[in-house]
Amino acid sequence: MQSRPLAADALLALGLLLVGLPQLYVEDLPHGEGYEQFRSPDLVNGLLVAVVALALTFRQRYPLTVLMFVVAGDSAMVLRDYPPSVPDVVAFLIAVYSVAAHRGLAHSVLGGLVGLVYFVVSVTVLPVDISPVVLITDLALVAGVWVLGRNLRMRRAYFTELEDRAARLERARGTDARAARIEERSRIARELHDVVAHHVSVMTVQAGAARRIIDRDADSAREAMSTIEEVGRTALSEMRRIVGVLRTDRDAEQAGRELAPQPGLGDLGELLDHVRETGLSVQLWIEGEARTPSPGVDVAAFRLIQEALTNTLKHAGSQARAWVRLYYTDDDLTVEIEDDGHGTATIMADNGDNPGHGLVGMYERVALYGGELRIGPRVGGGFGVRARFPLEA
Repeated sequence: MQSRPLAADALLALGLLLVGLPQLYVEDLPHGEGYEQFRSPDLVNGLLVAVVALALTFRQRYPLTVLMFVVAGDSAMVLRDYPPSVPDVVAFLIAVYSVAAHRGLAHSVLGGLVGLVYFVVSVTVLPVDISPVVLITDLALVAGVWVLGRNLRMRRAYFTELEDRAARLERARGTDARAARIEERSRIARELHDVVAHHVSVMTVQAGAARRIIDRDADSAREAMSTIEEVGRTALSEMRRIVGVLRTDRDAEQAGRELAPQPGLGDLGELLDHVRETGLSVQLWIEGEARTPSPGVDVAAFRLIQEALTNTLKHAGSQARAWVRLYYTDDDLTVEIEDDGHGTATIMADNGDNPGHGLVGMYERVALYGGELRIGPRVGGGFGVRARFPLEA
């Protein structure tokens, strides 16, 4: 019935008539105390009571109008000396309640004043003597009905506000989830770039070396081809693992096998071995007491070194050398990657004035964990990358 208030109010009006109208004609008026001055209920009295009660059908849609109509009908019955009846008294109280429950403060106050004024006037006009206690009690009843309606309106408004707030929070949560997915996809794209760029660079260098020596040193050429095969398999495996994050229809056990842990500084030796197999001389220094950084910093530092060595492979030249240094302090981890090649201009320019995705990825990774990054030419030739990460990011 909440979705059809008109039908519910019509049933309320009919129920009030079915209960109160027979009582109007069956019940005898009390003797004495002025009741003998009332007229006996007749057809006109019944019609007035029916009209007043049926007006409640529109009490939620036009509450103030219904109250005025009920007051007018009750006033007509008082002026014609008809006795008060249950239907018109209940209809009056319901009309006062409806104005307070379904209209704003201004209209509800107006309706409450109209109800109180009418009640006082009608009691004054009636020929029946009413004691002050009864008068105060009836006034309190009218005021209490108005207060009840007002409180229920405020309660409905409060719950409506809660529902609106919950809906807004749900929409905001959905927006945050979409933003998180976009950020995660961007991170995966950077991971894919790092993986593909590094391994393809190694494969390219090895393929070029195999092509140059295949006629005079077949064994070395076969070893280079084996390295290309191994690096290619590793690249495919890492790509499968990273892209697997985007899948939604794999079972949990298979997902556990595919989602291997992210590489970190503990895998640095394996990375350098792969780079050395390409012919690039790489040396590693670790200074200070090695400490375990946060997982994010661990991955970011590894990817930074991987990207820097990949750039060295692509741009520094075949005779270049590279150095990787890790400096541990109580609070920070500093990572330096330098080479003595001649690829500075190529690395910095990359595509016109726009730096490549690798350099952008470096800046994003370091900034994400509150670190500092410097990239540029090295004194004496070559290129250098220096990043400082807080150990507790």
